[in-house]
Amino acid sequence: MIYLVEDFFSIQGEGRRLGTPSIFLRFGGCNMRCPGFQTKVITPSGEEVVGCDTAYAVFKEFKSHWKKIQKADELMEIVNSYKLNYKADIVLTGGEPLIYADNVILTQFLEHVIHEGHEVTFETNGSLAVDFKTYPVYRYCRFALSVKLACSGEAEADRINKAALEGMIRYGKDSFYKFTLPSENLNSVAQEIKAIHDEIAKVDTYCMPMSDSKKHLESRCENVIEFCKQEGYIYSDRLHIRIWDEIQGV
Repeated sequence: MIYLVEDFFSIQGEGRRLGTPSIFLRFGGCNMRCPGFQTKVITPSGEEVVGCDTAYAVFKEFKSHWKKIQKADELMEIVNSYKLNYKADIVLTGGEPLIYADNVILTQFLEHVIHEGHEVTFETNGSLAVDFKTYPVYRYCRFALSVKLACSGEAEADRINKAALEGMIRYGKDSFYKFTLPSENLNSVAQEIKAIHDEIAKVDTYCMPMSDSKKHLESRCENVIEFCKQEGYIYSDRLHIRIWDEIQGV
């Protein structure tokens, strides 16, 4: 069994496939909490939790609102329900979708959609290893490696898994880094990213502002753009936030 928080059809708002029509499947559960991102969310029981901008897909306090998926066919039914006349990208996000990497429901689903011709992207924190030998289907998947930096509030040993990142970069399809940057201390951030490049691998690197609202995005984007100009990285807007602000599921 795996948990699905929501599905929606939109455009990719971040990274290499920015603007591409995509079917999003957001899975429930994560191996991190990222309190440094400071997004405050009220749980169904009325408790306040602090984490990333998708805390509702991270904290188990929301689990009663997640849908239980028992078979790969249930995910296929969701994809087919959009009745598109083309093969839209499929984006698996969370939470952390790779907590289900060894689950037969997920691997069977991947085999089916890739066989049908869909492009598949995992939006992952990159800390969980993928078994490419046992599950060769992952070699046809793209990994958007949203490696968490110190500003996330997570310990370095928990957020950076060298072997996992090396595997996804080596064996995955067209993988890239996607960093969420704070609005200050960017010199320290530059050193962190350089260390990841030096110790693991240097692939295309996208940087975007830490933001959970259009107001935050607009006030912080210029600093990140200047950072990218200085360091030679690729600026990624957060198009879904710029267009739909704090609305979820778009």
